[in-house]
Amino acid sequence: MPLSDWLSSTPAAEVGACPVRDVLDRIGDKWSVLVIGLLGGGPLRFMELQRLIGLVSHRMLTRTLRGLERDGLITRTVHPVVPPRVDYELTDLGRSLQSLLEQLAQWAFAHSAEVAAARAAYRDPQE
Repeated sequence: MPLSDWLSSTPAAEVGACPVRDVLDRIGDKWSVLVIGLLGGGPLRFMELQRLIGLVSHRMLTRTLRGLERDGLITRTVHPVVPPRVDYELTDLGRSLQSLLEQLAQWAFAHSAEVAAARAAYRDPQE
């Protein structure tokens, strides 16, 4: 069902439960898309993710991973070794989202010059 049809047939009190908004809230944060993209290459440990991403804090990466796990996009596997080893991996649901995000990234790279040109040419009507 197109989003416009869903919105017009859903009572206003339920619009907060919009599935599109839910997904955009998850992937619209600063780190989730990067984590999903990196895990598309296979399982990674926490420190590997942190090193590959770069500027993400330990706390923020932990929150991002917990959110992705809660939403069923990744799994967290604790291996019974000393020291403990924890791997993160995309679920089937996460892989299906990762393929869509990959298409979005390809679009962004293909059209980045056009977007940059449009931004440069834009005149704010408020000015």
